[in-house]
Amino acid sequence: MTGPHMSATVELACELIRRPSVTPDDAGCQTLLAERLARLGFDIQHLPFGAVSNFWARLGESSPVLVFAGHTDVVPPGPEAAWASPPFAPTIEVVAGSSGDELILRGRGAADMKGSLAAMLVAVEEFLAELSLTNSARRFDGSIAFLITSDEEGPALDGTRRVVETLVKEGTVLDYCIVGEPSSQAYPGDTLRNGRRGSLGGTLTLHGVQGHVAYPHMARNPIHEFAPVLNELSRHHWDDGDDFFPPTSLQFSNIHSGTGATNVIPGELEAHFNLRYNTHQTPEGLIKKIENILASHGVTFDIEWELSGSPFLTQPGELTDSVSRAIRRVTGLNPELSTGGGTSDGRFIAPTGCQVVELGPVNATIHQVNEWVHLEHLDVLKDLYRTSLQELLGTADGAASQETHSSGT
Repeated sequence: MTGPHMSATVELACELIRRPSVTPDDAGCQTLLAERLARLGFDIQHLPFGAVSNFWARLGESSPVLVFAGHTDVVPPGPEAAWASPPFAPTIEVVAGSSGDELILRGRGAADMKGSLAAMLVAVEEFLAELSLTNSARRFDGSIAFLITSDEEGPALDGTRRVVETLVKEGTVLDYCIVGEPSSQAYPGDTLRNGRRGSLGGTLTLHGVQGHVAYPHMARNPIHEFAPVLNELSRHHWDDGDDFFPPTSLQFSNIHSGTGATNVIPGELEAHFNLRYNTHQTPEGLIKKIENILASHGVTFDIEWELSGSPFLTQPGELTDSVSRAIRRVTGLNPELSTGGGTSDGRFIAPTGCQVVELGPVNATIHQVNEWVHLEHLDVLKDLYRTSLQELLGTADGAASQETHSSGT
């Protein structure tokens, strides 16, 4: 695909989208990225675990270490017939926007997160090229690294989690990390995520006694027993949140019971729920509270717990300040610090002591049919990453004259 609007960032994003990397299949994306990084002098360490492809790339030996983290895997596209164009055939299209015609790039992964990966890599290429023009030794303060997985959209067991474990064992210290998750609301950089809530899931099974609806005294209906439990859990006040996190929330997502017959009291009920919780809570405390509530209702139950991730928070400081300055320099926006949304692989990186933020494209179409991004936004994002490099690795003064994009706000 060629044309006047094909910047280096857009070209790379298209190359990545063409590879049908449905989790955990990388489909060659990481080979493409690693080869370009190797040409820049990065040391590449491929770290496959099971069916999952991962790599760690680093340029430099000193601190601080600034990591760009992301994933090459995407969610399944769904029925191809529902797409305006094939999901793995990147398509540039003119659409009507609020201020006139706009160009978009459509394809699975355009926003989540192959566009970010392309912007990160091109940003590093430009950053190093700028240094070469002013300093033949191409020196900067610290190291640049990439941590890339193909298991973010899947179970997330053999991806970033395993790579971080390997790096910790090797004694590698990570100082700053920018995760390319689609974090923005309307324009790149309007939101900077400096943390995420934890996620604790439960599968609850209530045991009753099956029987005939005409003889309820000979049965025990788990649906009836569940009603007051559901009422108490759904109304329970967990906490008030704080300046960084909203209050903890419990949501039931599925409830199953019954045999399909209208004259049979079921003998069992299964319910699925999830807690998105903040740093005021611990998984152990939440589990104890819920099991105590269940016991107080006298129900017979089993429960299975799944901890998907603990909450993390990067306090306002060096990383958030530097990236916020980069956002203001490029777009004129003052980003909102946020911990909203789901989970990300930042939950595996933050426990090492690394400062973590998430900065990526607008998230309006992620995981949807006809996923797309504004074409212009990809290069804005590239400039945000490049300027963050300048801010964090000591070369900001040399780039103060770069052009500022208009955010339209």
